[in-house]
Amino acid sequence: MSKPLKNQLQQEVEKRRTFAIISHPDAGKTTLTEKLLLFGGAIRLAGTVKGRKAAKFATSDWMEIEKQRGISVTSSVMQFDYKGHRINILDTPGHQDFSEDTYRTLTAADSAVMIIDAAKGVEAQTKKLFQVCRMRGIPIFTFINKLDREGRDPFDLLEEIEQLLDIRSHPMNWPIGMGKQLSGIYDRHKQKVELFDEQDDEKIEYTEVAGYEDAKIRKMAGEHLHDQLCEEMELLDVAGDDFDLEKVSKGELTPVFFGSAINNFGVQTFLENFLQLAPTPAARNSNEGMVEPTEEKFAGYIFKIQANMNPAHRDRLAFLRIVSGKFERGKTVFHARSNKNMKLTQPQQFLAQDRDIVDEAFPGDIIGLFDPGVFRIGDTLAENKTLSFDELPTFSPEIFSKVIVKNALKHKQYQKGIDQLTDEGTIQVFKTVGFEDIILGVVGQLQFEVFEYRMKHEYGVDIQMQRMSFSHARWLVGDQIDPGKFRINSTAVTDKNGHYVALFENEYAMRSAMEKFPDIQFLETAP
Repeated sequence: MSKPLKNQLQQEVEKRRTFAIISHPDAGKTTLTEKLLLFGGAIRLAGTVKGRKAAKFATSDWMEIEKQRGISVTSSVMQFDYKGHRINILDTPGHQDFSEDTYRTLTAADSAVMIIDAAKGVEAQTKKLFQVCRMRGIPIFTFINKLDREGRDPFDLLEEIEQLLDIRSHPMNWPIGMGKQLSGIYDRHKQKVELFDEQDDEKIEYTEVAGYEDAKIRKMAGEHLHDQLCEEMELLDVAGDDFDLEKVSKGELTPVFFGSAINNFGVQTFLENFLQLAPTPAARNSNEGMVEPTEEKFAGYIFKIQANMNPAHRDRLAFLRIVSGKFERGKTVFHARSNKNMKLTQPQQFLAQDRDIVDEAFPGDIIGLFDPGVFRIGDTLAENKTLSFDELPTFSPEIFSKVIVKNALKHKQYQKGIDQLTDEGTIQVFKTVGFEDIILGVVGQLQFEVFEYRMKHEYGVDIQMQRMSFSHARWLVGDQIDPGKFRINSTAVTDKNGHYVALFENEYAMRSAMEKFPDIQFLETAP
């Protein structure tokens, strides 16, 4: 490798932090994302997720249905610079019905930020998303949000994190009061207090102190809150876990930060600590072993496809995570699945749906590629023609429906919508063996509602969903598969790649089939 390129790659990789934000719906994920973007100067006015028509909608929630419902239904990507760092935020859907999109997005992240509501603690979806992070083995940073409201005891929250998520915790800072009594947060490592000012969320004021017993804190917070802080700090010093960066890197210890995103309180402290502690872009596994980010040859993989990000142009973008090498506009790469070279002429970087043409990018960056219909989730793009990254798994759907097109003349638009939304991973499409009926499968009911909405508003097709009684799907692998034998309490279908899949009405029917056909493998994900 040429020394100048090696040095440039090393410097650029050191600057980058690529992380996903995960949380239960309404924990404040989108609000925290907005405040981080404010610090990077990426936006001038933080948006609101729900609000009047005149209000600015949250930058990360760009799809019309998201603005109407006030929830995130698709992952979005935002990039900004802050104090010499290049930051890539992957904002994920909080709703459990979009777990697949979240999982695929996490494959492109090197760490995760978990947001917890101070009043509600660890909620069901937080637990599920955390387990996905645990499977990836990535470092997890925790932001306990909404300190400006009455919440649970901080020790109870830490205990719940440790018990429900099976991870140790180390509070980097500690609240001085909560709700109406909130006075500030004490930074345990830098020995300073960030004061809370509910009236002015743009003014961030710190006071240096000589430890938590400093009389300055007593003067700012009052006797009761200062005594409480001293007691809690003594307890943490004796019984709490020590900070250990190696354990953080392995996902065994989570640094915990307290704050209130809506009030811009504790956000800058969190960001600056995170940039010091979070990992730089990591290697990714391939058929040729681990691919290091500082390798000279360019390589990356598609982890997400999104149609109609710009409704005026009806375009379609593939999101590429750069794993190694330097990307330059107009670069020719090898598309492993199609066995063809292709030139990447219009690479784009993101602030949610706002995009700019990018001339160069480096490992850890996410770029958008114009997709005329050639890309699929999991595709490898690389200079090395024999390289292929590990496949991204698909979740087994649990809810199934037949689709009826209300206007037969719209069949062409309907087919286009089905094809594009399947490639995006929004839905899984199956065809019944022999009859070629279309059956759609999803993980959560809300995915069907989004599918129906998008078919109508993006493709002009009115559809009717006819719910089916199946609840389990298993991919069939074996030498002798007779789909006709799977018609009792189940039906045989094929997926988009022609693999046989059996759909079962209940677990009993599935177990019975497994016992009846011991020579066939029943897989939860596509082979």
